[in-house]
Amino acid sequence: MNINKTILALSIFLTTLISCKEQTAKKANFFDEADKIIESINIKQFNNLTLNIKDLGAVADAKTLNTSIINAAIDSCNAAGGGKVIIPPGDFLTGPIVLKSNVNLHLEEGANVLFSKNYKEYLPVVHTSYEGQELMNYSPLIYAYKQKNIAITGKGVFNGQASNKNWWPWAGKDTYGYIKGTPNQKDSINLPRLWEMSNNNTPVSERIFGEGYQLRPTFIEPFECENVLIQGVTITNAPFWVIHPIKSNYVRVDGVTVNSHGPNNDGCDPEYSKNVHITNCTFNTGDDCIAIKSGRNNDGRVVNIPSENIVVENCEMKDGHGGVVLGSEISAGVRNVYVRNCNMDSPNLDRAIRIKTNTLRGGFVENVFVKNIKVGQVKEALLRINTYYGTYANQEGKFIPTIKNIYLEDITVENSGKYGILIKGRKQSPVENVSLTNVHIKNAKTPISVENSEPLVFKNSSINGKKY
Repeated sequence: MNINKTILALSIFLTTLISCKEQTAKKANFFDEADKIIESINIKQFNNLTLNIKDLGAVADAKTLNTSIINAAIDSCNAAGGGKVIIPPGDFLTGPIVLKSNVNLHLEEGANVLFSKNYKEYLPVVHTSYEGQELMNYSPLIYAYKQKNIAITGKGVFNGQASNKNWWPWAGKDTYGYIKGTPNQKDSINLPRLWEMSNNNTPVSERIFGEGYQLRPTFIEPFECENVLIQGVTITNAPFWVIHPIKSNYVRVDGVTVNSHGPNNDGCDPEYSKNVHITNCTFNTGDDCIAIKSGRNNDGRVVNIPSENIVVENCEMKDGHGGVVLGSEISAGVRNVYVRNCNMDSPNLDRAIRIKTNTLRGGFVENVFVKNIKVGQVKEALLRINTYYGTYANQEGKFIPTIKNIYLEDITVENSGKYGILIKGRKQSPVENVSLTNVHIKNAKTPISVENSEPLVFKNSSINGKKY
């Protein structure tokens, strides 16, 4: 009997040892997978053809509307097999720019593209999306629909010219110029109408908004595109979300500066997208710096395309609601997100890493790997996971979200604000497998606040000097 017990104990020990080695080996390979994703994004080289919009009659006086000239240049370049459309130094006013396959829209240093403040310039309506639900709405400021091999490059500036006098008041917030009693996005004809259409599976072609409604356009939106490069440019004063790749594959955002503090001015929002590389960027935003999404409520479940294989590295996050955020429009799920070598620091940055959903959104989050992050100051927490998120009323439903496999490693936080770690899961579906290795958090008023989660796994970590 004793011999049998000894054999059983040895067997358990060996099994555990092998399992630990396998987990260690697997962990070592986490970011090997990130490197493979990066390698898979092969942006096509563009043809040598160049078209300079000034040579075609564009006027850089910040007054003359150049929409037709810019888009004609893009069309001609596309028809000739592709190449580069150049916007030279100067102040060029335009309406929406429509990008086509095999065209690189290139802003030379000193180019300043000013987007019209006239809402009617963004008509007719196009197939786009608003907060995770598809509709026919004002055109994004730069729009590509079902195109391949497209680029936006250079050292110039895209200025959406949104302000408290145009676009932003539609958010319905006093701080952005809203005047009580005037129309805003929360009115029954706007978001509530769109939610109802989504719940009723109304065809997108019949979800017509645009003129007479108050749903703002995104800034740059590749919609169902493949092989997308956005590189080097500066983007400011956006009406709504800034960079929004939706249903797109093989996307690289490299060396972009987003400096836009309007309502819902997320920096980059990949949605229903995969194989996305966001690198060397600076985000100084009025909302989340990076927010990974996959549709809202019924729309997300119908589309059912998870966002996956997303790598964020070498970025700087300044102001914003969150550094890297997953949600809240997350109904189709998010998996395989890699974040490394980033700096996050601002008294106006609320959280470093955030996952947000609720039982109307549902969805899943799995396999999130965060490594080598330096956090100076955040307001609320290094990590916040919230399954009770709710911007609008009545956010309870029957779709229980699942969140698992969240790994944080080699992170320092100088000032973590209210909390070190803040997790609020659900009894029906506790948060699973949150692991912190070599994570050191200072100056958290409350070190840990956790509800409905498996016990956190700490390895060589500390909060407020206390080892965990």
